Amino acid sequence: EPEAVEILAKKKNIRLLALPEGYDRYPAEMRQVSGGVLVQMSDKVDADGDNPANWTLAAGEAADEKTLADLAFAWTACRAAKSNAILLAAHGAAVGIGMGQVNRLDSCKLAVERANTLGVSVESDVDGAGGAAGPSTTQASVAPERARGAVAASDAFFPFADGLQILIDAGVRAVVQPGGSVRDEEVVAAANAAGITMYFTGARHFFH
Repeated sequence: EPEAVEILAKKKNIRLLALPEGYDRYPAEMRQVSGGVLVQMSDKVDADGDNPANWTLAAGEAADEKTLADLAFAWTACRAAKSNAILLAAHGAAVGIGMGQVNRLDSCKLAVERANTLGVSVESDVDGAGGAAGPSTTQASVAPERARGAVAASDAFFPFADGLQILIDAGVRAVVQPGGSVRDEEVVAAANAAGITMYFTGARHFFH
């Protein structure tokens, strides 16, 4: 878009390349591994499950329009975070991302930690006599706790309910995930017990 080009053109040392009309990515990607290559289909947001209209309500009440919009944003943005990605979103913006972990539980913990600690302000103490600044102290009261009331997207299914429970305990109110785990029933039961909304997409974005 012209406006985007204008903004990017103001940045120093940036080169903008125009792709030919009708250009599309190759249908497959390759990742080098020791002794060979890993070939996988390119990840795109074009599966039936990427359309919220095709999602299946697995737990809780159907989301209202605003919540569904946040879930759709989280689901779309989550694909850009690789490997066991968990993305928390609120008001159309990402507030915490956990990714690149060896399991989904750790990604849930990381997403919540980032949502609740990033942006904490650090202020200096001021003594009552001379007004001199004392040692810096973190004001815990200004911690954002952005996970509370947020929604979450997971790039692949929850293999156990433990990761979901981390999100529930942090105050996440709705979750979208592919579904398809042999323990889906356990995960859905945890969502229902907590009274949160959960959707299954039937599509996943877990890639390397």
